[in-house]
Amino acid sequence: MKVGYVRVSTEEQNTARQEVIMQELGVEKVFIEKVSGKTQRGREELEKMLQYVREGDVVVVESISRIARNTKDLLGIVDRLNEKGVDFTSRKEDIDTNTPSGKFMLTVFGAIAQLEREYTLDRQREGIEIARQNGKYLGRKPIAIDGEKFAEVYARWKSGEIQGVAAMRELGLKPSTFYRRVRDYEARVISNNTEMLVRYADRK
Repeated sequence: MKVGYVRVSTEEQNTARQEVIMQELGVEKVFIEKVSGKTQRGREELEKMLQYVREGDVVVVESISRIARNTKDLLGIVDRLNEKGVDFTSRKEDIDTNTPSGKFMLTVFGAIAQLEREYTLDRQREGIEIARQNGKYLGRKPIAIDGEKFAEVYARWKSGEIQGVAAMRELGLKPSTFYRRVRDYEARVISNNTEMLVRYADRK
């Protein structure tokens, strides 16, 4: 079964041209959406279509831009279709995942997506290095926690009154952050106690 997906960005735009193309391509069921393609959020008809298709079906679109906002988005959608045994066809780009050439095109798209990710990471690393050299990069700010609150929760956890999971939940911390804060807190307490003992010894 051929299942079509038609999208325009606003309510004012007309879907007639895409619907005619669906008819020409022999599409039996069409999902129509009038929403921006910048994100998959809110694209209810797209999700309905992805849930509706079954093994052996073919999803048909007028062009890639109608179903995906970028290469990564396209590959994610095609992966979901592949998992269900569904092929994908785009008329404008002449892509058909049931043909060797169509599969090759998706391989090319995958390579492009990987390059895009690598370029983005390279730019991020370069930006961080430049900022570090200029003394502007300080890394992520530590999560702010009330000292008294931490000490109170720590004491209850240490005494066995509450479990570690409960302590983390109260403080809103992930395990790695919680135990790092515990180590810092204990080191600080030991340092303070040592300093007090030294002062006491000096007075005697």
